[in-house]
Amino acid sequence: MDNLHQELEELHGTKRHDEEPSVEMQEISFPEKPCRVLVIAYYFPPMGLSGVFRVSKFVKYLPKFGWQPTVLTVETTGYYAHDYALLKEVEEAGVEIVRTKTLDPLRILGRRKRTIAMPPDGPRRFLSGISHTILQPDNKIGWKHYAVREGLNLLQEKEYEAILSTAPPFTDFLIGLELHHKTGIPLIVDYRDPWLDNQHYFYATPLHRHYAAGMEEDVLKNSEGIVVVNRRIKEQLIARWPFLTHEHVHIIPSGFDPEDIVFSRPERVKGKKMRFIYSGLFDARRTPRYLFEAMGKVFAKYPEAHNEIELCFIGTFRETHKQLAAKLGVGSALVTPGYVEHREVMDWLLSSDVLWLTIYDPSITPGKVYEYIGTRKPILALAPEGVIRKVLEDYEAATCVAPNSVQDIADAIERYYQLWKAGELPVGAANKADAHDARILTEQLARILSHSMRL
Repeated sequence: MDNLHQELEELHGTKRHDEEPSVEMQEISFPEKPCRVLVIAYYFPPMGLSGVFRVSKFVKYLPKFGWQPTVLTVETTGYYAHDYALLKEVEEAGVEIVRTKTLDPLRILGRRKRTIAMPPDGPRRFLSGISHTILQPDNKIGWKHYAVREGLNLLQEKEYEAILSTAPPFTDFLIGLELHHKTGIPLIVDYRDPWLDNQHYFYATPLHRHYAAGMEEDVLKNSEGIVVVNRRIKEQLIARWPFLTHEHVHIIPSGFDPEDIVFSRPERVKGKKMRFIYSGLFDARRTPRYLFEAMGKVFAKYPEAHNEIELCFIGTFRETHKQLAAKLGVGSALVTPGYVEHREVMDWLLSSDVLWLTIYDPSITPGKVYEYIGTRKPILALAPEGVIRKVLEDYEAATCVAPNSVQDIADAIERYYQLWKAGELPVGAANKADAHDARILTEQLARILSHSMRL
């Protein structure tokens, strides 16, 4: 632990002031003896995809700062992706994991703990709209009864000093709230995405939104600590709820785990092709179309680039997108290994020449952007003005363009292509990467947990 604290002290100077807890919070000490925190997280390994990474790294490193987590989650069930390596990593860190039954659509679809094919965007959005109309705050509300019952058992069996709920799904917040009311144990909530301002949430009537607002208000008024992943969510909460101040809401962005990079395989020897990599999923709100169109322009201008550039997609990649790439003349450049476990994702990222992302919601910061930063690779961000562009400030190796501006995207690809040919691709700023070290971020969370006890 001494070595870890020494290393973190060296990294502390790299943090941005708008991404850390208040000065008062920095003065909070860690508990002298280990304290227990009950972590409520519906999404947790072996489930894969982006929703599990943040909480997995938090619970991995919390014991280093005097907090022993017990994770309350759902039993292993069918899901769109699984990551057993990430589960093993958490288990090897000594984290206790307690699983319960649940009644929600995923359990109905995946009783045999298998990987489920993701439905097409149209039906998926339609079913999501129906579920948000009928079920509040989301379609995971069927887990609440089981989680509260098991949570009370855990809180009665051993002494816990805090409850941490991470969302979405926002059912997690309601579980934490009820456990807080029944036990008096301080509740800390962690917003990975906004609630009322979430573009993925559908409110059929003003009454639905009003009901959701009432739930959020109740949660926030009873929370000892409020953590958000970016400044935009913090500002939205403070603007909506007059009882909140800047001191109440703490920004802890997502990050990357340096151990994922240190223990990854060595980077590949520079090959004959320039490799663009996208990590993650596409849905109706995100599309590779504009990058495909832009790449088509580059291929038209530089015919030799057909044999010098490849587009890699790490994650589930739909057949319709392959067909789109072929239609736009870039199908031969595709490399689609499919969904791979997280440690292998990092191997792929390290093998890239340029990492790219596409996002349309200015309030969302996908966790992968911080892993991109951790590799210090050049980043091509197709994103509107908003949080992502702020995150990439001072990175020194990022190009940001509007997500649907084909010509601007083509120009950015061409610039990177010329730099690659000249062997002069930029390298991301080391201090920017260090600021998103998962250990530093977990230390900030540990201080907030300790503050809830008034240590």
